[in-house]
Amino acid sequence: MSHNLDSLWPWRVRVKICGLTRPQDVREACRLGADALGFVFYPPSPRAVTPTQAEALLAEVPPFVTTVGLFVNPAPDEVESVLERVPLDLLQFHGDEPPELCRRFARPYLKALRVRPGLDLLELARCYPDAKGLLFDADSAVWGGSGRAFDWSLIPPALPRPVVLAGGLTPETVAEAIARVRPWAVDVSSGVEAAKGIKCPQRMAAFFAAVTQGMH
Repeated sequence: MSHNLDSLWPWRVRVKICGLTRPQDVREACRLGADALGFVFYPPSPRAVTPTQAEALLAEVPPFVTTVGLFVNPAPDEVESVLERVPLDLLQFHGDEPPELCRRFARPYLKALRVRPGLDLLELARCYPDAKGLLFDADSAVWGGSGRAFDWSLIPPALPRPVVLAGGLTPETVAEAIARVRPWAVDVSSGVEAAKGIKCPQRMAAFFAAVTQGMH
C-alpha cells in the first residue's frame, strides 16, 4: 500500500501528538520532535480545553511546530470564537462537517474520515479536494477520536490528499502501521497517555522511537 510518498523517498513520517492539556506535556512532545500538536475544542471529550487554557498551552510551542485545533460538528461561531483567542495553524474536523464548513475559516484544514467496511472512502475523500490531508480513524459511536485500531487494508491506495493515520496507535503498533500504510503522518493521543489527557513521557519517547523503526 502506498499513499503519495514514492516521489518523496527518502521520507520521514510526521508525528502529531493530540489531546494535550498540560504545559509540561507540550514541552516534552516538542522536545521529542513532534511536528504537530493537537488541542481538542469538543467539550464532551475528557481531553477538551477552553480557549483560555489553549492560549496558555500555545505559549509553550516553539517555532516550526504546527498547532492544530480539533472540532466536532461545530457551529461556525464556535470555531470563530476560538480563533479570535487562539492562533491555530490548522483546523481538524472530526465529525460530519460538509466541505463548505471546513473551508470557511481561512485556515488550512484536515478532514477526519471514519473507516468501516463498505464505505467508499475514495468517493468521500473527493468531497474535500482542498483539505491539506485526510485523517483516517476507526468508526466509533464516540466522536473526537476512537482510541481503537481498524483494518488498515480498508484505506484505498492513490488517495487524492496526504494520509494521516490515527486510530489506537501505540508504541507497540505504530512501526507496523507505518510499514504497511506508509502514511504522510501518524496521529496519537490515548496511546501515549498515563491517563486521559495526561501524556506519559516514556510512552511518547517510545512512540517516536517506533516511528523511526517503522520507516526502515
